[in-house]
Amino acid sequence: MAVTKNRPAQTPLVVHLIYRLDFGGLETLLVDCINHMPPERYRHAVVCLTGYTAFAEKITRPGVELYSLDKQPGLGLGIHVKLFKLLRQLRPAVLHTYNFACAEYAVPALAAGVPVRIHAEHGRDASDPQGLNRKHNFLRRALVPFIDRYVPVSHDLARWLTNVVGIPAAKSELIMNGVDTVRFAPQLAAAGTPWPADTFVIGTVGRLQDVKDQATLIEAFALLCAARPEGRSRLRLAVVGDGPLREKLAQKAADAGVADLVWFPGARNDIPELMRAFDVFALSSIAEGTPVTLLEAMACGLPVVATSVGGIPEVVQEGVNGALVPASNPQALAAALGRYVDERALVAAHGAAARLNIERHYSVAAMVGAYTALYDRLCNTKTTLKEMTQPCAES
Repeated sequence: MAVTKNRPAQTPLVVHLIYRLDFGGLETLLVDCINHMPPERYRHAVVCLTGYTAFAEKITRPGVELYSLDKQPGLGLGIHVKLFKLLRQLRPAVLHTYNFACAEYAVPALAAGVPVRIHAEHGRDASDPQGLNRKHNFLRRALVPFIDRYVPVSHDLARWLTNVVGIPAAKSELIMNGVDTVRFAPQLAAAGTPWPADTFVIGTVGRLQDVKDQATLIEAFALLCAARPEGRSRLRLAVVGDGPLREKLAQKAADAGVADLVWFPGARNDIPELMRAFDVFALSSIAEGTPVTLLEAMACGLPVVATSVGGIPEVVQEGVNGALVPASNPQALAAALGRYVDERALVAAHGAAARLNIERHYSVAAMVGAYTALYDRLCNTKTTLKEMTQPCAES
């Protein structure tokens, strides 16, 4: 199935291949790239292996086509043929795939004559947080001849691709994630929330799944409340997002005796406004690239307490704009959060430093500029491109 908005004049087409277009950090980055990239440079289409949700409405760029291949669980070898036929129809200049589940589709893309094939690694799975799965890494190496450039989004992922997976350094290009610092900014309106104005709110945003480990955050929040019985009534935890673990997490909050203090609002479209209602942002993931929600929270002027995994230590500076704790350690997480509860001046100081860090290093303009330049550079090296579409814009 395809959905098309008013298509502009022909320019080189980028097809973005993603597992599912739903609420999430990776999906937000994809949408931001499409919406912010100059329309005269590239057209865009999004192909979803399994499907898409109302999140697709966040694409505001005219002319973007959405396709669902409706892949079912399992190998789905027929999807390779389906994608091959679609790519032959669309004749894109670039196929841009995202994360391991989509990497193998560079093969049918080459067979379909797509000149440029880019694969981005945005993080690792909960089942393999260190990225040591030999079978998966063998496949990543086997795909090297089919992929023109691997794009890690953090220094940690870049080192992993080169030193662990074995991707040639010449085929790897680091592009840091970026966020919209206009939408995500402090001192703008905050969303309405179900708690009194004098409460201290710890917030997190993300899909409710194992890799995000919100269970540890709930356990840490319960420890925080138990250590401050006199101030328990003014503490709140907001767990924003949806996913397969929602009921299990709600039950964990109930079992810990904090169900009345934990809010599960589900997936929301007003994330900037909600973040501005938080005092501190917490991230308890066991594996990450450079999490978009972390950057968004810091752009909103929030100090961060996060696990020291993946690319997070590249963004969060201990004692400057936040605190770093070991993964799966609720005691350490509770202690770090408690410091902000007890020292309100620290919230303002670290929050201001967090905003400054995002403005300097993680803007959406810098990210989109880097992807545009990468598309340009690779397109201009492909002699077959002129046979498929108009020439790529010069860098």
